[in-house]
Amino acid sequence: MDEKSKNNELSTQKRDDKLKSFIDRLERLSDEKNNINFDIKEVFSEAKSMGYDPTIMRKILVLRKMDIDERLEQETLLNTYKNALGIY
Repeated sequence: MDEKSKNNELSTQKRDDKLKSFIDRLERLSDEKNNINFDIKEVFSEAKSMGYDPTIMRKILVLRKMDIDERLEQETLLNTYKNALGIY
C-alpha cells in the first residue's frame, strides 16, 4: 500500500470515528432529554393533583421567559383586541 492510500485510509477512519462520536453524543443527549421531559410531566401531574391548572402553569412559564417590555406590549395588545371584540 502506498503512502497516499494509507493517509486516505487514516483520514477516512478519523472521519468515521468523529461521526460515531457525534452520534453517541446525540443519543446520550436524547436520552437525557427524554428523562427530563418525563420529570416535567410528573411535576405537572403532581401540581394538577393538588388542584393547579397545568395549562395556566405552562402559560406562566412562557411569560416568565419573556422580556418584561415584550410581555407588557402583548398584554396591552391583548386587552385592546378584547375590548374591540367586547370580550371582558
